[in-house]
Amino acid sequence: MRKRYTLDVCGEVCPMPVIKTKAMLDKMGPGEVLEVIVDYAPSKENVKRLAQSQGCKVEIEEGEKIKLIIEK
Repeated sequence: MRKRYTLDVCGEVCPMPVIKTKAMLDKMGPGEVLEVIVDYAPSKENVKRLAQSQGCKVEIEEGEKIKLIIEK
């Protein structure tokens, strides 16, 4: 089973969600999954861009909060 991590950055605005996501991704191995929870629309786009720039797959689930599921 793949390791799965959760990072809740609700209430935070950029650049903090991106910085915290990058720090988590740097610690993760290939195939591991990070779920980032945001509540600020620009953070969704910035975190998505960061993950894609590092070669990660990104899925987005939108609801009351936005979840970005990132596979390294």
